[in-house]
Amino acid sequence: MVNSNHENKVALVTGATGAIGRAIALQIAKDHSYSVVLVCRDEDKAVRTVNDIRLETGNDRVDFELVDLSREKLIKELANRWNGPLHVLINNAAVTPRKRLETPDGIELQFATNVLAYLWMVKYFNDILVESAPSRVVNVASYWAGDLDITDLEFKRRPYNNNRAYRQSKQANRMLTVGLSDRMAQQGVVVNTCHPGDVNSKLSNDLGFGGHETPEEGALTPVWLAIEAVGGEVTGKYFEHKRKVRCRFGEDRTAVEELYQACLGYSVR
Repeated sequence: MVNSNHENKVALVTGATGAIGRAIALQIAKDHSYSVVLVCRDEDKAVRTVNDIRLETGNDRVDFELVDLSREKLIKELANRWNGPLHVLINNAAVTPRKRLETPDGIELQFATNVLAYLWMVKYFNDILVESAPSRVVNVASYWAGDLDITDLEFKRRPYNNNRAYRQSKQANRMLTVGLSDRMAQQGVVVNTCHPGDVNSKLSNDLGFGGHETPEEGALTPVWLAIEAVGGEVTGKYFEHKRKVRCRFGEDRTAVEELYQACLGYSVR
C-alpha cells in the first residue's frame, strides 16, 4: 500500500525502469518536496531502480508498485490501495513487441499498454487527482505518430507491424490528451502530452532505431511539464523540447471523441 506524506507533493511515473522513465523519476526525486512512486513490471528492476534513485538523490521518499499496466483490473487495484494524494501522474510506459501479442484479456498488447493504460490510469485515479488539485497528468507520446485506424485499433484486419502500431499508439495518446483535458479542466486537473526526445533505448531498438539524446535529455520535457509552473498553465497541449507545438491529431474533435468512446468501450470487458 502506498502511504504518502501529505506535506509533500506526490508523483507517480509508469514505465519507470525504462531509460526515459527512470530518468523522469530521478529528476523529479531530486526535488525533495516530491515523493515519487515508480510503477514497474519487474520486481528486481524496480528494487534496483528505487535504491539507485534514493542513493543518487538523497530522497528516501521513493518507492514502487508492481503492476502489469496492460490489465485494467490491476490498475483499478492499484488505485484502490492508494493511500494519500496524487499531484502528478506521468503516463510513460510503452512496449513495442515485434509480433502481435494479446493480453490475458484478449487485447492486442501494444494497444493495451501504450493507449488503454493511459486512459485507465486517469479513470481510476480521477477522484484522487481531483481531490489533490491542482494536479497534473503528463502523457508521454512522440512526434513519431500517425497511421491510426479507428476501425482496426488492434490490428485484427491489418498486418501487424510494431512500428505502425507504435505510431498509432502515440497518435492516440495525443488525441486522448485532448479528450481528457476537456473533461478534467474544470476539476483543477491539467492534462498535457509531449515528445520526450530521441533516446537510445530498448523501445527504440525494438522499432529499429537508435537515438542521439541521453535519457536525461529525453526526460527534460516530461519533467518540465510535471513540476515547473508552465505545466500548470495550459491544458490539452502537445510539446516538443519544452515548446508548444501544433498537434493536428488533436484538432479534429470529432475523431478525438470517436477514439475516446472506442477506448472507453474496452472497460466493459
